[in-house]
Amino acid sequence: MSITIVQAQIEELQNEIIEKKKQLNELKKSVPEKLVENYMFQVSNGCTTSLLELFGDKNELIVVHNMGKGCSYCTMWADGLNGVFHHLIAKAGFVVSSPDAPEIQEDFAASRKWQFQMVSIKGSTFAEDMGFQKGKYVYPGVSTFRKDEENNIYLIAQAPFGPGDDFCVTWPLFELLPSGSEGVVAKQNLNNRSPFQLTNNIAIGVKDYDQAVQFYETIIGKEKKQTSAGETLFSISGTNIFIEEHEHNNTYFEFAVDDFEPSKKILVENGCVITKEYSDKSVMLADPYGLKFHLFEMKK
Repeated sequence: MSITIVQAQIEELQNEIIEKKKQLNELKKSVPEKLVENYMFQVSNGCTTSLLELFGDKNELIVVHNMGKGCSYCTMWADGLNGVFHHLIAKAGFVVSSPDAPEIQEDFAASRKWQFQMVSIKGSTFAEDMGFQKGKYVYPGVSTFRKDEENNIYLIAQAPFGPGDDFCVTWPLFELLPSGSEGVVAKQNLNNRSPFQLTNNIAIGVKDYDQAVQFYETIIGKEKKQTSAGETLFSISGTNIFIEEHEHNNTYFEFAVDDFEPSKKILVENGCVITKEYSDKSVMLADPYGLKFHLFEMKK
């Protein structure tokens, strides 16, 4: 068979697939929308949020059903979605849900540099009611919703996640290689050279706290996310900036590790000084060359 004929067949099949996908999307949208309750979810700092609140200022919402930190494949899907998050959030609310506790989500999201909001379905029937949980097993996928003027919420469409789907760019790219996707194993560590994973959290200790908060909000244009006594959390371009009242002006980075003690030991042996201890798995350090940082073990 000539190359010309093969290329023609490839083009014909690609056009057919595109048309079939259009038909599939239309069929999904033709399924009658379903009124759903305003589910409650756990978030960080012991707080809760509702499905309605996740819409933000949008009338449409995308909720990703993630299996949690223990699933490296779900992590790879979320990594990809994080890359286009700023495009997604411009059109609709976007959130990733998982059965992990909020504190685990928070640490893991920071280590992955995820920008999107996460909510915990722990204690909720949300995933089960959406068809993405059977017993204790959670399945990956996505559900979309809309809200009306009376704040009624409707389930619109759903899709499962899995190798070869339209929601993870790695698989179609792998299939263009001679070996295809054979032997692909999703990995979680972003830094394969060492156990230290730089998070997207930066803390800035400031002497003039009130003026600093005003400066970062009104002049730099950071988004204020949360305020407590002596500390304000800002977000800018996916990086979390904690402005903290302190007797000295300092900037602190953060490293997450899977095994705290050997990581701390190697740092101390190489000249790092522990400046503050929060717990047996969380300390502040200063290295000999000017970098100050928080080191913590990610919750399992």
